[in-house]
Amino acid sequence: MKPARALFGFHAILARLRADPASVAEILLDEKRGDARARDLEAAAEKAGVRLMKVPVKRLDGFYGGARHQGAVALVAERSGRENLEDLLDALSGPPLLLVLDGVTDPHNLGAALRVADGAGAHAVIAPRDRAAGINATVSKVASGAAESVPFFSVANLARTLASLKQRGIWIVGADGGAPQDLYGVDLPDSIAWVLGAEGEGMRRLTRERCDLVVRIPMRGAVRSLNVAVACGLCLYETLRRRRGPGAGDPPAGGASRAAAGCRGAGA
Repeated sequence: MKPARALFGFHAILARLRADPASVAEILLDEKRGDARARDLEAAAEKAGVRLMKVPVKRLDGFYGGARHQGAVALVAERSGRENLEDLLDALSGPPLLLVLDGVTDPHNLGAALRVADGAGAHAVIAPRDRAAGINATVSKVASGAAESVPFFSVANLARTLASLKQRGIWIVGADGGAPQDLYGVDLPDSIAWVLGAEGEGMRRLTRERCDLVVRIPMRGAVRSLNVAVACGLCLYETLRRRRGPGAGDPPAGGASRAAAGCRGAGA
């Protein structure tokens, strides 16, 4: 197995070990780390049959460009055998919940959005292949393990993908600060894809034209837009809240519905 990239931080490495241990070539751990997190990582590596080497921290700092590794770095390959979007949707037993990011280029925002998507139980995150951030070490670190647990699909043609989702009965719901309808005053379908747009620009024209519904997040203060990851959280959790209904308990892990939403600016 040829390692494709480095993975930094305890959360991200432990999540990859749980999700796909065969994709982890080796783990490098600061030789001075003897705390509980280091011991947990050692135990997880041993259980997964992955080699773990204790090395001087300078090796981690220098070899990996001084990234904020927390004392742990894993060399990983691209995950093998990941299902495609169609297979994932075919396997769902309930209404999908998807998050579509239209041209989000900041890896910190992508990582935060993945973390929110994981928390809300979204089934997948979709983004265009061009002019958008992809999964890298920074994204995985910010996502705190969510980049390893939430399926991420980088598609060649986002408009075509949205059209395909609509053919499955999934509503494409965009978030845009100029929309006439309020997020909290509209009916939301069970099967939903929330589309959020790029920082500063929002959804592209073709993406907006594919939306079945466009809503705005109400803003009451002087600031007119939200960070895209914050907007993701509001939209996804509003869908989750409605699905749970009054008096419902916590939903099972793995998500509730699908979401695609677009936002103008860095939020909605």
